[in-house]
Amino acid sequence: QVQLVESGGGLVQAGGSLRLSCAASGRTFSPYAMGWFRQAPEKEREFVAAITWSGGNTASADSVKGRFTISRDKAKNTVYLQMNNLKPEDTAVYYCAADVNPRGRPWSSVREYDYWGQGTQVTVSS
Repeated sequence: QVQLVESGGGLVQAGGSLRLSCAASGRTFSPYAMGWFRQAPEKEREFVAAITWSGGNTASADSVKGRFTISRDKAKNTVYLQMNNLKPEDTAVYYCAADVNPRGRPWSSVREYDYWGQGTQVTVSS
């Protein structure tokens, strides 16, 4: 069993920055990849970024390229999302997810991931 706990959300003005953290716990933790998703009110959950746990290969949505950076600290079992130049349209609940049993689906697919955190709210004011 894997538990994921996000932190670092909050209220920030447009153009500001936040860093989200996702700490994983469990008897053993060695996922194939970790991802960040977000969900705004009345919208579907959407992919933000992902990183492979072993090699550190990354991918991100076009809407956040150049502004958001995903990284991981294997020693701390933690994945981060550095968010710069935030925009009001980035307002959402942000979730981290662990891909423990790869199914061959794209990293951007919510169905590829096995475990999810409870989410952390990010609000960007204009």
